[in-house]
Parts: sequence; structure tokens; C-alpha cells
Amino acid sequence: MSKQPPISPAHPSQGYASLLTDIKQRVRQAQVRAMLSVNAELIRLYWGIGQMIHERQQQEGWGAGVIPRLARDLHNELPEEKGFSERNIKQMLAFYREYAQLSFVQQPAAQIEVKQKMPQAAALFTAELILALPWTHHAVLMAKVKDHATRSWYMQAALEHGWSRNILLMQIETAAHQRHGQAASNFALRLPKPESDLVQQTLKDPYLFDFLTLSDPFHERELETGLIAHLEKFLLELGQGFAFVGRQYHLDIGDQDFYIDLLFYHLKLRCYVVIELKRGDFKPEYAGKMSFYCSVVDDQLRHPSDQPTVGLILCQQPNRVLAEYALRGVEQPIGVSSYELTRALPQDLQTSLPSIEQIEAELQGLDEAAHPSSSSNI
Repeated sequence: MSKQPPISPAHPSQGYASLLTDIKQRVRQAQVRAMLSVNAELIRLYWGIGQMIHERQQQEGWGAGVIPRLARDLHNELPEEKGFSERNIKQMLAFYREYAQLSFVQQPAAQIEVKQKMPQAAALFTAELILALPWTHHAVLMAKVKDHATRSWYMQAALEHGWSRNILLMQIETAAHQRHGQAASNFALRLPKPESDLVQQTLKDPYLFDFLTLSDPFHERELETGLIAHLEKFLLELGQGFAFVGRQYHLDIGDQDFYIDLLFYHLKLRCYVVIELKRGDFKPEYAGKMSFYCSVVDDQLRHPSDQPTVGLILCQQPNRVLAEYALRGVEQPIGVSSYELTRALPQDLQTSLPSIEQIEAELQGLDEAAHPSSSSNI
């Protein structure tokens, strides 16, 4: 019986290449499961430590002074272990008190027992949500987001988009939960559900381009150039799934040349996204031009398996009522959003800052004190 010839490493068969791909995928899946399992156990541990401290404080009448002592003794007893600083132990206690309605038990990851103390919180914070997030994310959320419904939104968004701690913090500081899904659009009229809802939630209003330094009056081409120069930050603000296709993308139609400001492809929506940048207020004629661009992209670029092209008009001051009327008679799915180049200071901070006149008067007073006139020395 003849033996099969060995597979040549230089010319592997198609079956071998498939085997190699499958093994790599299995290894990566196992690595992800291992990381999730380790994270879940860490969350259980910290919640459990917080529970023990809380219950002992209740039983023994201990105050907050027990935590610094506990941090010192744990460091002495377990010098090789990290994560038991005074600050982190305080966060463990706060973590337990925030989610005291959840009783984590030693079962496979993402299995929890829910008590009946806080049904509203229990409904918002599921097992998968609590155990899947890294501890650093929980620390940020407890410190920055007090409303439970809002915190739940950020938890889900962080998992869905893979936000790091710093990105999560930035999204909180820019009130991402208030901006998502707020664009004026005709998606509900032009797209079937649930696609219309998915596209709506993908867009924001306003978009924050505070990484740009443009002074009025600026030209739209300057805005476009600035966004491309900071493409990574621009993509981060657009959100997960946007892939850059081109700037001033050329369209040849009827022996005439047309240029799209910015063209993207959205990997999750499976569609092209045409973005037009406008300075100043929204005008109804912008909708007609965008409809034209979307139709051409559908005809010339769209693959049969792609979803309809989506248009996004970015203006400084979009009149929402005007935009909704303008989009109502347009067949293509189009959204209208605003953008901000800088964030305004909070009102309470504005009033607490000195004016330029006050600063100049103060400096003048200091100068006179340091260099008194000759008449004052008589």
C-alpha cells in the first residue's frame, strides 16, 4: 500500500491552509475566553472583598479608618500582590455598595444570583455586563456616571465598540449618550426596520471636532483638510465601523466632473457613507445635492450585497425643522448633523473666570506696587 507523499511546506495544499487558519482562530478564541474568565474572577474578588468590609463595618461599628490599616497589612502579608492600595480598596467597597443587589456566586463566568432589593438596578446591570467590563472601566463609571440608566448605556457601548479606559473617559466627558442617534434624518421613511434604527444610532449630533484649530472665517476645504490631517481622531469621533475611502472622491457623470467631500464605507452597516461638509446654516438645496451623490454611488460603487448608500450633511447650524422638511421628499436615506470645533465652557465656569479687563487691572496694580512712583515716596 503506497504512502501519501508528505505536504511540502513550500507548496501547502488548500486543505492545509484551511487547517492552519482554523487552528489560529481556535487559539485566539481560547485566548479571549481566558482573558474574559480572568477578568470575571477579578470582578468577583473585588466585589466580595467590598462585601466583607461592608458587613464587618456594620457588625463591628468600624469607620473608614479601617481601610488604610487594611491596605498596609495586606501589602505586608501579600507583598507580591498588586491592586490592594488604599484607593483601590475604597473602590472595592464602593463597587459592592453600588451593586449590592447582585450576589456573585462561584459558577461559570457571567452567572449571578439577583436579590430582590433593587429590581430596577438589577434589570439594568446584567451578569454579562458587570463581569465583562474591566475593573478600570468600573472605577471610571462609578466616579463619573451616577445615573444608573446612563451608566448602563456606557457599559454596553464600551463592550460593543471595544473602548479603552481613556476612550471611555473621553466619551463620558463629551456626553456621547446624549449625542448618539440625534441626527435629523429620513431613515424611518426610507429604510426598513431594524436597519433604520441601526443607521440612526450610528450617527451623532453634534460631532465634536475640538482637535481642530480653525478660526472664523474658515473655508470648507480647510475643515476637510484638518479632518484628514487628524484622520485617526476623526474616525474615532465618527465611531466604530467607518473605513475611509477617499477625499474629494471623483465622479464622472455625463462628461461632467463631480467631487464628494469625504467617502466612507461602514463595515457594520455594509454600505457607503457620503459626507458633505458645510459652513454655516443648513440649506434645503443641500439635501438635493446629497441625494444626487448617493444615487451615483449606488449606481457606480455599490455592490449587489451592499445596503443603500447613506448621506450625512454636516453643518455648523442645522435647523432641525428645516432639515426634516427638506429630507421628507428625498428618496435616499440622509441625515443632517451639526459639528463643533470647540466646546463652550460651562456657564458656572464662565462666570467664575476673570475678564480681560479685570486681569489687566490686577496686573497694573501689581506693577504699581512693585514700582511706586516718586510722588508716593515723598
